Amino acid sequence: MSWEPVIGLEIHAQLATESKMFCGCAVRSGAPPNALVCPVCLGLPGALPVVNERAVEFAVLAALALGSEIQPVSVFARKNYFYPDLPKGYQISQLDRPLALGGALEWRDAGRIVRVGLVRIHLEEDAGKSMHEGFPDSGDHSYIDFNRSGVPLIEIVSRPDIRSAAVAASFFERLRDILVELGVSGGNLEEGHLRCDANVSLRRAGDTELGVPVEVKNLNSFRYLERALNHEIERQAAALDGGGRVERETRLFDVGAGRTVPMRSKELAHDYRYFPEPDLPPLAIDPERIDAIRRRLPEMPDARRRRLAATYGLSDYDAGQMAASPAASRFFEAVAAASGHPKAAANWISGEVTRTLKEAGAGFDAVGVTPDALAGLIRAVEEGRVSASIGKAVLEKMWGTGRAADDVVRAEGLTRIDDEEALLAAVRTVMADHPKPVAQFRAGRTIAFGFLVGQVMKATGGRADPERLNALLRRELEQV
Repeated sequence: MSWEPVIGLEIHAQLATESKMFCGCAVRSGAPPNALVCPVCLGLPGALPVVNERAVEFAVLAALALGSEIQPVSVFARKNYFYPDLPKGYQISQLDRPLALGGALEWRDAGRIVRVGLVRIHLEEDAGKSMHEGFPDSGDHSYIDFNRSGVPLIEIVSRPDIRSAAVAASFFERLRDILVELGVSGGNLEEGHLRCDANVSLRRAGDTELGVPVEVKNLNSFRYLERALNHEIERQAAALDGGGRVERETRLFDVGAGRTVPMRSKELAHDYRYFPEPDLPPLAIDPERIDAIRRRLPEMPDARRRRLAATYGLSDYDAGQMAASPAASRFFEAVAAASGHPKAAANWISGEVTRTLKEAGAGFDAVGVTPDALAGLIRAVEEGRVSASIGKAVLEKMWGTGRAADDVVRAEGLTRIDDEEALLAAVRTVMADHPKPVAQFRAGRTIAFGFLVGQVMKATGGRADPERLNALLRRELEQV
């Protein structure tokens, strides 16, 4: 590919506070339109904003987790623009003196380290919500719900370090996981807790000068972000290859058509006529307060992955699976300790346990077996008392019942068959019932061996000891 994409993301995360950024109105989904409003968030004359202390703490916590440097003093500013869902005619945000600078998000992907630097993290308030559908007169009118107006946000601005749509989607997903784990955001993309604006430009491979950036706005899905960026990269490349040029503009992603469409020309900072918010003093945070918040930081996913890999000898992939959430990590470590088989514990948890949870639409806080119970099943499989395939059936019977693996095995008669006479009888019966594959094997078509093994396993309900079965079957087949 002769063109190199250069991508930077601006992610707006709604903070999980009980009240809005500058007033006492509740933050709650599902309320009737315009039920959670007051003179402050409606921008009525004479109403004065007051900073939400909890929102500031959450923003500082997120910034510290991402390695950003908290600024001793930050300043709120008015971002002026006119849109129906912005009742004051301006948004209170931060510009040249944000809450935090720098930082990075780093993770391992397919054996390599990916690092995306951050420019800044700042606090701001959300706008209201324009509703263009669902009303009898939607063809002629739009409606405004101001419940979201004034909800606290942090905007996280990345450096243009991203070179593919897939990495951009991975960055967005991992950032969401961190914010949810910190408890600073609910992370529900469908409810708009996180929204992403992507800036993408193309340049010749090897060049250092950036191309003309295009902003793709309001993406609230990892998959849509990747699809939108892939289309935009193809669109810009086609324009440049055809001798045209890329216009600096803001575009939207049409999900149904799978393409970006023009929205408006791209605004610059001076278009918003920023100036310091006169009704709010500079925000100064005491260093001792910052240190106290830093002590609340939990173990981050990447640090947890490295610890699990080093402690339990897991591969990067397995450690990443077990480190996906604190609940998954806690469950794995308990099973690994009780079973004495960390690798097997990781395999069962990333396989059957995760599959069952996904089918139920549940998380690791709702696993249907205790760590000790799963450890008992793992020991039974590792010690050869039941086969791996039978172990899966045993897990299904254990799930949600509180039964132990040994109890299920005894009650259902699922113990592995390793008695030679019993296996030999099953082998001879299968050979007698399937003379054609027997003849094929003896004629040199060794692929028939796998079919015969499968038939014996079927006949024994999956209980045959695989090693003994293979040896006995081969011995019988080679006797002509």
